[in-house]
Amino acid sequence: MFMQKKSLLSLFAAAAVTLCSLAAPGNSGNNIIEEVAWMVGDQPIYKSEIEEAYQQMLYEKTPVNGDPYCVIPEQLAIEKLFLHQADMDTVEVQESMVSLAVDQRLNYLITNLGSKEKVEEYFRKPISEFRAQMSDMMRNQYRIQQVQSNLTKDIKVTPSDVQRYFATLPQDSIPFVPLQVECEIITINPRIPQEEIDDIKARLRQYADRVNRGESDFSTLAILYSEDGSSVRGGEIGFMGRGHLEPEYAAVAFNLNDTKKVSKIVETQYGYHIIQLIEKRGDRVNTRHILIRPKVPDQELTAAINRLDSVRANIVEHNRFTFEEAAPVLSQDKDTRNNQGRMLNQANGTTRFEMKDLPQEVAKVVADMEVGDVSQAFIMKDPKRDRDIVAIVKLTRRIPAHRANLSDDYQTIKGMYENAQKQKMLKQWLSKKIRDTYIKIEDNWADCEFEHSEWLHK
Repeated sequence: MFMQKKSLLSLFAAAAVTLCSLAAPGNSGNNIIEEVAWMVGDQPIYKSEIEEAYQQMLYEKTPVNGDPYCVIPEQLAIEKLFLHQADMDTVEVQESMVSLAVDQRLNYLITNLGSKEKVEEYFRKPISEFRAQMSDMMRNQYRIQQVQSNLTKDIKVTPSDVQRYFATLPQDSIPFVPLQVECEIITINPRIPQEEIDDIKARLRQYADRVNRGESDFSTLAILYSEDGSSVRGGEIGFMGRGHLEPEYAAVAFNLNDTKKVSKIVETQYGYHIIQLIEKRGDRVNTRHILIRPKVPDQELTAAINRLDSVRANIVEHNRFTFEEAAPVLSQDKDTRNNQGRMLNQANGTTRFEMKDLPQEVAKVVADMEVGDVSQAFIMKDPKRDRDIVAIVKLTRRIPAHRANLSDDYQTIKGMYENAQKQKMLKQWLSKKIRDTYIKIEDNWADCEFEHSEWLHK
């Protein structure tokens, strides 16, 4: 429980400091003393936590505005306040998200340090312990984000708010917008031979039979054969509602009842799956699956390239139709075909892309194009399905790098205003939370300049 009555907490805090000094977690049997630097409610912040965070900051070369030994404990204390609110709101996160984030982080560290052994040496702990620590950190991060989103969800922004905000911005605070482009795209999916599909289905039936007969463990087969990122977790994807799953997958997953049996083969846009139920919990279900993606033969890629080059010739050389007329009829990309091929940047909700935000194959082609040009056909990876597809693109606009203005960059400025309002609201919430919570800080931090002055004036 996160206790807030100071009379009770004063007693608890004193006891906690004594106990922590005598026997820190994980230090039984040695003489290492774990010192408490801060108490936030009933949650201690240990000096070792601060030091470890500082070492991590040094490794990542994270810029710090102020003394790290003042900034870090304040950040840790703020996290504890948000996590207390997450406990009160019973905020949960999908374990699949946590696992994916940890895997990405570990892969980054292994790549940069050279090996798993180097990672263990650098952080002075085995990979298993480091993974568990990272899982806790990422889980907390997602829970904090959800709390912050809940606290700021009612912010409303009008065009007049944005205009007034922009008018008050100092010139040096107006962001510099890099080169941006607007593009249209037509993509087609090369034909998958029936023999490839039949082979995939035969393999999946064999895996399902082995599990159903009790000869093999589903999670082991997923680790060995699944082509989805969840394979490292034995195919487990975590608890999800229907809206977070492909419709075809959800229709089968929510009808499973026997945790020892395997579903029929399910086809989605990502490929072919077999599914095993782990647990149902209300309107959410946790499953594991094996995914096999069909492979595109070279001859089918060549045929698709020839087809789109023919389409380009009809647009550019013969003027038989326009790119915008062809996209709704020919393109197999459902996200763009109903919008005359226009590509939408999901990150900002506009049709504008910085070059770094485009799929790398598209960016490479567009870099040398003039406005109005239509590219030759090229092969690219479908980012959703991890499968080769063929595309042509048209460059419709190139916006040179410039200082942001309302007419060209309204969405960017609106985002800045929304963020400023969210930060203001969160700061007000934190100030009140600090005042209402028992805080004890060791004298070593008395001279720190904190973002929230309430820490030292309670």
